[in-house]
Amino acid sequence: MIKFISWNIDSLNAALTSTSARAELSRAVLDTIKGENADIIGIQETKLPATGMTDKHKEALAFYFPDYQVEWVSSVPPARKGYAGTMVLYKKSLQAQMSAPAIGAPDTMDAEGRLLCLEFEDFYFVNVYTPNAGDGLKRLADRQKWDACYADYLSGLDQKKPVIACGDFNVAHEEIDLANPDGNHMSAGFTDEEREGFSHLLAKGFVDSFRYLHGNVEKVYSWWAQRVKTSKINNSGWRIDYFLVSDRIKDGILRSEMLDSGARQDHTPLVLEMEESK
Repeated sequence: MIKFISWNIDSLNAALTSTSARAELSRAVLDTIKGENADIIGIQETKLPATGMTDKHKEALAFYFPDYQVEWVSSVPPARKGYAGTMVLYKKSLQAQMSAPAIGAPDTMDAEGRLLCLEFEDFYFVNVYTPNAGDGLKRLADRQKWDACYADYLSGLDQKKPVIACGDFNVAHEEIDLANPDGNHMSAGFTDEEREGFSHLLAKGFVDSFRYLHGNVEKVYSWWAQRVKTSKINNSGWRIDYFLVSDRIKDGILRSEMLDSGARQDHTPLVLEMEESK
């Protein structure tokens, strides 16, 4: 069995070095992740500078994950500083080749550190932080182009060897994937265009591991709005974080679920367990 975790951390610096109450909650989540003893961990929205982690960050991260190698990619000019960013930690016993591909996405999306791929012997592991359509859907057209480029990229990898893709996809695929679908059809993350983009991705040969295992279970989400204090208490959430796997290895899925992030709002981590290939 091989175990994976995915989490949108919403600032690695804040989680590791801040003294705020929310940072304490974030570190409790890191403790939970550490306890899972995963083989590979994908982190999104690191918000690190182009130069990456400071020595203080490295020391703090090593406290939680001392036996892991770390790969990262950050936002670089002309993209905004300290924006987006992704990271993968994997056990030192594993061998991998890292790449941070440009997929032909519009605007500065390819420079925002949104995509990190590790090639292992038997599969590709792809960590993604999908662009948000933005306030007023101002970035929706670019988001649609990103979705098409990403789907083609993932499909190209899948032609070589199986793919396990994780991350914050910034879309609730079906009405069952958010608490209040009726009032959100024009909201970023639940437009028809974004949902169709995700359907198009799955149609290229991938499965949503959570739905594959659990079917149409209701009221299970991965994100609760920070701005609404009661969102998590009332479970008024969205499922916008996923583990996707190539269709041909879907029968190897053993576990796919959300981890408990306690009182912390925003994203909760996901865990995936797969049978190792024979």
